[in-house]
Amino acid sequence: MALREFLARHRIASSIAAPAALGVVAVVAASWGLTTSEPRTIETQLTSSVTECHDMVTISVAGRNDSPNSQTTKMLVDANGNELPAALSGDYSSHWVDPVVNAPNDPNDPDKYAAVYIAYPANLNTYEDAVNTGVANTKQVMRDISAACPDTKFSIVGYSEGSDVVRRVAMDIGNAPDGSTDTVDADKVLGVVILADAGRKAGEGQFIGAKDPFSNPDNFDQKYQTGNNTAGGQGALPGTSGGFGKLNGRIASFCSDGDLTCAAPQNISLLQLAINVGRGINVDALQNEGLTPATGQDVAVQLGKTAMSAFSYIATQPNWMASNETFLQVLLKVSDPNYKPGEVKAPTSGADSIATEQMSPLAYLPQKIFNEIVGLIVTNQNTIPVIMSDPYQLTLGPNGTGHHFDYWRDNGDGKPLTSAEYAAAWLTAMSKQAQSGEKVDTTVKPQDADYADAAKSAAVVKASPTLDPPTTTTKPSTTTKASTTKPTTTTGTAPVKDVAGTGPSVTKSGATDSTTTAPGTTVPSTTVAPTTTVAPTTTVAPTTTAPSTTVKPETTTPPATTTTTTTTPSN
Repeated sequence: MALREFLARHRIASSIAAPAALGVVAVVAASWGLTTSEPRTIETQLTSSVTECHDMVTISVAGRNDSPNSQTTKMLVDANGNELPAALSGDYSSHWVDPVVNAPNDPNDPDKYAAVYIAYPANLNTYEDAVNTGVANTKQVMRDISAACPDTKFSIVGYSEGSDVVRRVAMDIGNAPDGSTDTVDADKVLGVVILADAGRKAGEGQFIGAKDPFSNPDNFDQKYQTGNNTAGGQGALPGTSGGFGKLNGRIASFCSDGDLTCAAPQNISLLQLAINVGRGINVDALQNEGLTPATGQDVAVQLGKTAMSAFSYIATQPNWMASNETFLQVLLKVSDPNYKPGEVKAPTSGADSIATEQMSPLAYLPQKIFNEIVGLIVTNQNTIPVIMSDPYQLTLGPNGTGHHFDYWRDNGDGKPLTSAEYAAAWLTAMSKQAQSGEKVDTTVKPQDADYADAAKSAAVVKASPTLDPPTTTTKPSTTTKASTTKPTTTTGTAPVKDVAGTGPSVTKSGATDSTTTAPGTTVPSTTVAPTTTVAPTTTVAPTTTAPSTTVKPETTTPPATTTTTTTTPSN
């Protein structure tokens, strides 16, 4: 499908909730509600193998509760027929990520390109465990594809919780020594797209390591914007930041102002401490059940571990009382899940008129207390403003009003395309380069007609009263090549989950689903040639959100109607 056709047919809804949230959830978890549908299973059918080679494969990692499941989705298999933690985009759909990763699809030559979704927990049962599993699964799938298809090139795309996975994978690939077999060689990765980058550094441009970090990646001569604009603040997980080594210049890290997952203000140390602690507890249970004996014990245990780690760290620093390091700084250091005892340098000691070894530690107590008080004030200058701004509404507001959803509507003000549209265009250009079989041209320029049409499509989307992304409906197939089936799109409605980053309900059964949607949500459905019809029904209760004056919806949608989506196997 041509880029202009894809952008015109797959519009992103600014009126529905996100499928994911990142570490800042620890600050606002108590106000999150979660609506789920009853799980459904089908007989798993493994239809596609990594041995079906493509010129380029996009590895996609979606956000919270937006990941393929082997109980409901036909999974990819390795060269020996073993199930892999991944599914082709023809067998799994994410209405948020699909418009980006499916843009390069060519119906005239489906073997040239494929998009693969990585399966991982995609939850907040323990955030760090979920992300680490996503990293391991991503590397495994890339290794298996590369081993079976050594000429295949890769792009990698991640959104929200999945963006943390993608950042860590890209950093590992870019900084791996030559000859490393951990994942794939850096020269096989043409580009990386990170939407809502929790590891983003303050003031960092969108295209990290590029010749012009505010304009475009080095292998794509299409300007993202005019000027040198970037979001304020930094990522909510600064401990995950770092350089991309050999991949510098091939990174696109998009962040919207107000999205606290990637644009959190500096000097919010108490909130940062809460975020770090939240990465090690079951936030999903805390969110759903509230503060119960079980969830309270979970929080208490994590806080106890943090305190014990802090005291253990101080015990290893013989001159800690003489140093300028505060106890709050120690707590921030040891509460990071990536903290490893013994790898931290001793803090710098202050100047004394008497040798340190000749003084009692208590002699430093007044200065230490003074440093604690001053440090607490200085490092929390923005804590109260963030809390007063209602971080939940600001980031994950209802009906798509939060800034975590801006990437599908942020054109204008010097940007001809939205961030998602720009990423889709870049993937399309990379796919064309991979198909040519030539070395990547670092000065390639897209066809003017493609971007003229893309700009028109963006204008139509911006002016539309209701915006409609594709549904998450799986298209079953009995063939051994899932890429031979291409979906068409018609307008309809789909259920929506709560604004806590859960997104619409996902059904992967190849059955007819009759769905009642929450008010104010519209998405298109996907239909393939009918041969059989089954009719289970799923009803999702509408979500009620307390009114807020902090964030105002940017779009107004009419009441949703009930529609029926039919998906049946093709021959």
